[in-house]
Amino acid sequence: MAVEFDRRGWQVAGCSRTSESFEGLRNILSNKNHLEIANVSQYQEVDAFAAKVLNKLGIPDLLVNNAGIINGNANLTDVSPDEFLEVLKTNLCGIHNMIRSFVPSMTNQGKGKIINFSSYWGQSAAPEVGPYCTSKWGVEGLTRSLAQELPNGMITISLNPGIINTDMLRSCFGQLAESYEKPEQWAERAVDRMESLKASDSGATITI
Repeated sequence: MAVEFDRRGWQVAGCSRTSESFEGLRNILSNKNHLEIANVSQYQEVDAFAAKVLNKLGIPDLLVNNAGIINGNANLTDVSPDEFLEVLKTNLCGIHNMIRSFVPSMTNQGKGKIINFSSYWGQSAAPEVGPYCTSKWGVEGLTRSLAQELPNGMITISLNPGIINTDMLRSCFGQLAESYEKPEQWAERAVDRMESLKASDSGATITI
């Protein structure tokens, strides 16, 4: 997504827990950008990240909350409390942290889009991924509540990205993941849809 947005002339800001995610990316992005190590589950780090982004690039026109982790495949009775909490902290609390840090400034300018990544498992369920399903059902509720709080001119949606060949999918599907769409191909269609969001979409779940 970062590469696709940049190709279309957007200025991109992003954070990740490790620098590995940024390897080579800075050399690919041609427009002004800001990439930084920050853990979305830690509100202090998100606050600091947001302050730098606002100072360097200004108020976002589009906030994409796509950070996510999944539990190791296991029945709920075998998932440790620490692992369950870690999934919720990243997938759900992380979105709240980003909303707290960025949305007030977006609201002040009276425009902007907030896209919260959900999943097929945000409206369904499967065995052995209970913590992940729980977090994504939570994303759906959070987004619908936020849609009712935003002023006219602002939009928020839950985004179901579909099935993409990512590290997360490989952790669940193994080699079967190779038969699904690659992120680079998916990003073209996804960015098209994100750019075309309209007011009537707010509060909805949109599938790519």
